[in-house]
Amino acid sequence: MLASRRILLIVGGGIAAYKALDLIRRLRERGAEVVPVLTRGGAEFVTPLSVSALAGRKVFSDLFDLTDEAEMGHIELSRSADLIVVAPATADLMAKMAHGHADDLASTLLLATDTPVLLAPAMNVRMWQHPATQRNIATLKADGIGFVGPDVGDMACGEHGPGRLAEVPQIVDAIGAALADGPLAGRRVLLTSGPTHEPIDPVRYIANRSSGAQGAAIARELAALGAEVVFVTGPATVPPPGGVEVIRVETAQEMLAAVEGALPADAAIFAAAVADWRVVGASTRKIKKGAGGTPALEFAENPDILATVSAMEAGRPRLVVGFAAETCDVIGHATAKRARKGCDWIVANDVSHATGIMGGTENAVTLITGDGEEEWPRMGKREVARKLAERVARALA
Repeated sequence: MLASRRILLIVGGGIAAYKALDLIRRLRERGAEVVPVLTRGGAEFVTPLSVSALAGRKVFSDLFDLTDEAEMGHIELSRSADLIVVAPATADLMAKMAHGHADDLASTLLLATDTPVLLAPAMNVRMWQHPATQRNIATLKADGIGFVGPDVGDMACGEHGPGRLAEVPQIVDAIGAALADGPLAGRRVLLTSGPTHEPIDPVRYIANRSSGAQGAAIARELAALGAEVVFVTGPATVPPPGGVEVIRVETAQEMLAAVEGALPADAAIFAAAVADWRVVGASTRKIKKGAGGTPALEFAENPDILATVSAMEAGRPRLVVGFAAETCDVIGHATAKRARKGCDWIVANDVSHATGIMGGTENAVTLITGDGEEEWPRMGKREVARKLAERVARALA
């Protein structure tokens, strides 16, 4: 997918700039040509020599270098790539982009280009959450700029929260998705993944044993085929791939609201392990052990997201796919679920403890459609995802 593709990589100023070196290496391993642009701030963290050595070519940094202007002017440089990637994208550089400033090579390239742009932001959590930054992000998204990340995590400044640069494999995935021109190009696919957490009190919750690995793999493969993927995920342990729109939720009710807000879509795939019940009147304080004995919990049914979308009279996706994780009579229960929910396909699998599938790296599924059952051999979750994505592409053709 990346072979012979030309990527203009702008390395912004920030401690995360060191990850750009690994990004260059991985892109070149996949056959991409990387044209590096190093900002003045970026050069405080990585040297032009190290960037040049990994990219295998000269580093551009000075807007007023007359030699470069004679050989390749900034206008040509900005438009000769298949994709412009900014990693890390600082708050300052995004502000310049949002307001049309062009006072150095990087900002001038970004203003002069008609090439797609992908930003990988990295900054302090307070900078990320500042209203000015959020306004700039909204402006850039409205202008058609793509984003990957940021992640939530520990930062070099000692704080924790959103603002951490997306991991390099996520950025590579996002680049691949941005350059994808496959059979799902122009199609919008909604995908749910991971568990939901239904609170009992502020520290306890009800959940399912889902890592989100299969859902993340499906999202990656759909994006690789060119789809615009909206990835609605519960609190999974496996991070979402790059190149998809990520909507994070906690509860089943939040997931339903996110799904309804993300429609319309050409296809909807419901791979999330949604808790069937929630606690009525969850406590706002931690429930303490005491003489009163074991607390009594009252439960209510959660909304049925798959059935709700399948039954839509207006705006129903052309293809609705559910998952059935069963521990016995897998095919019988899954077939009945497909009829009961009204979806088009069900992907059924045996998640009993002996299979090692729940939370593992492999899966063995049976695809149940209106035409019957199709049993797939046990394989890695990424291979299952690729096969399912290809089937979705054929169904939407």
